[in-house]
Amino acid sequence: MTYVAAADRYDSIQYRRCGTSGLALPAVSLGLWHNFGGDRPIETGRAIVRRAFDLGVTHFDLANNYGPPYGSAEENFGRLLREDLAPYRDEIVISTKAGYDMWPGPYGDGGSRKYLLASLDQSLSRMGLDYVDIFYSHRVDPTTPLEETMGALDTAVRQGKALYVGISSYSAAKTREAAAILSDFGTPLLIHQPSYSLLNRWIEPDLIDAIGELGVGCITFSPLAQGLLTDRYLSGIPEGSRASRNESLAPSTITDEALDKVRALATIAGGRGQSLAEMALAWTLRDARITSTLIGASSVAQLEQNLGALDNLSFTSEELEEIDRIAPESSVNIWSTSSAS
Repeated sequence: MTYVAAADRYDSIQYRRCGTSGLALPAVSLGLWHNFGGDRPIETGRAIVRRAFDLGVTHFDLANNYGPPYGSAEENFGRLLREDLAPYRDEIVISTKAGYDMWPGPYGDGGSRKYLLASLDQSLSRMGLDYVDIFYSHRVDPTTPLEETMGALDTAVRQGKALYVGISSYSAAKTREAAAILSDFGTPLLIHQPSYSLLNRWIEPDLIDAIGELGVGCITFSPLAQGLLTDRYLSGIPEGSRASRNESLAPSTITDEALDKVRALATIAGGRGQSLAEMALAWTLRDARITSTLIGASSVAQLEQNLGALDNLSFTSEELEEIDRIAPESSVNIWSTSSAS
């Protein structure tokens, strides 16, 4: 059956300006890191993407090696674009990234010009696109001059293969340096994508201030701490969860101390009439400098539940003080190596 998007898709979701740019993003965006690769049924992904767009989620975030296997999330999303979303391409923001391992040898990883531009060409081919809206340097590469990495991003824009560029997991100092280099090239830094959650607050000391001062947008990833900030772990590690499979959430992370914090946060969420996941997502959006927060979804029901966070984005000062007392910083940040570079 031919897909026709919901006529009321823009009536309820909130959009936020991305820094000082002219681009607005939905307050919640859909990330395809998990659940959209070749190991999952295409029809499940199709249902999630369709429902997301019907609810006003216009931003879909990918990377070259999302899967598994690598590249398959882009291939599947490309199929959904062709079969479902092609008439709506100009209503959609598509982002992809390069920076982590993608193919064998010295040119399939890092931040070199050769790798980034070759990867972008491959991503466009997999998705069947002439351009992406945002192309990211996925991480800092300490072995490549930052001028070379930013120069590759500038080239992507000048070639017409990306409308905007971004960075992910860069420290405050590296963010300022990257923004200055791009400004000299004449291509502004649009957005930064850091990990951020109630249990991973590394951006608060200085990165969020740098982002605000530079007029750069910010989209947070892993706002649910790889699932730890959901009801799934309130009683320990359930069978079939990411922690049980040791996928992006190590079992060693699920300590008694961490679970005590999660349970205390769940109590606050209940008092707000929210699930823990809804409150955790809303909390990342409490700061106006945050443009959007990225969610994943394994089902339409989970997507809808997470979007329910937008029904209550306000926090009292007492709630914020109690949250700060419970979870000042738990260092659930598996990407810290990049931001420390």
